[in-house]
Amino acid sequence: MKTIQFREAVCEAMSEEMRRDEAVYLMGEEVAEYNGAYKASKGMLDEFGADRVIDTPISELGFAGIAIGSAMNGCRPIVEYMTFNFSLVGIDQIINNAAKIRQMSGGQFNCPVVFRGPTASAGQLGATHSQAFENWFANTPGLKVIVPSNPADAKGLLKSAIRDDDPVIFMESEQMYGDKGEVPEGEYLIPIGVADIKREGTDVTIVSFGKIIKEAYAAADELEKDGISCEIIDLRTVRPLDIDAVLNSVKKTNRLVILEEAWPFGNVSTEITYQVQEKAFDYLDAPIVKINTADTPAPYSPVLLKEWLPNSNDVVKAVKKVLYR
Repeated sequence: MKTIQFREAVCEAMSEEMRRDEAVYLMGEEVAEYNGAYKASKGMLDEFGADRVIDTPISELGFAGIAIGSAMNGCRPIVEYMTFNFSLVGIDQIINNAAKIRQMSGGQFNCPVVFRGPTASAGQLGATHSQAFENWFANTPGLKVIVPSNPADAKGLLKSAIRDDDPVIFMESEQMYGDKGEVPEGEYLIPIGVADIKREGTDVTIVSFGKIIKEAYAAADELEKDGISCEIIDLRTVRPLDIDAVLNSVKKTNRLVILEEAWPFGNVSTEITYQVQEKAFDYLDAPIVKINTADTPAPYSPVLLKEWLPNSNDVVKAVKKVLYR
């Protein structure tokens, strides 16, 4: 095992796949000359050249369409959005072309394209640069949606995403790019759609994904001091959703708390709540609790932002609530 940053894991995944397959290329704003807005493509222009690491204009709709067209014709593009907030400019291409072309063409075309970049909040970036879009894209049949929380998962899942024959939304975080973690040496892939139990426990199941899962870890450490054992599941992929992993854990702990950095209405935790009560209602010893951001646009003030975002104290309170403590 080696210890590298999240951004380095992303870079390694893309570079290894580009060496393996000449059909893979990277395009996006500042991915080439600037080595990526967050340095996730550092050194790739030097290795692969300007034909395969391509700086684009500030035209998300345009280069999303170029990528989709090339994917339909045998390429495997990786599109980097400087932030998924900017993907809204190109969302028509993603939803109405990439996600639907296999069905609309009767299977004559597939669309092996990866759209990747940071999602959700990243400090004082304001309301229009702090939105989580996982549930938006996960609502679309034809798309796969991945949200890794650490370097090892990021590398293994990104490699799988690049090899996948369907369009994949791969969502990162500006606040995770500098995170360090152990990554296996050599070639490895992590299958899409398989959750991971990051911490085993017996009293309550906590389900989360992405950078906000760190708050679950902090809460579990605090709760352990009170003799409360938390099982933490990292979904890693939100579509397809590994609901069986959640159900199996709930059948053991009989309680569920879901932590998600997204607005509370119609999100991933809402879907999990529905599926668990439908398929494992008799195993629940308490109502499911979900923890989300406040139901407002993200504030700019650091004081308000702290109140807006879920934190480990919220998780501690939720766990004690489902345990009736």
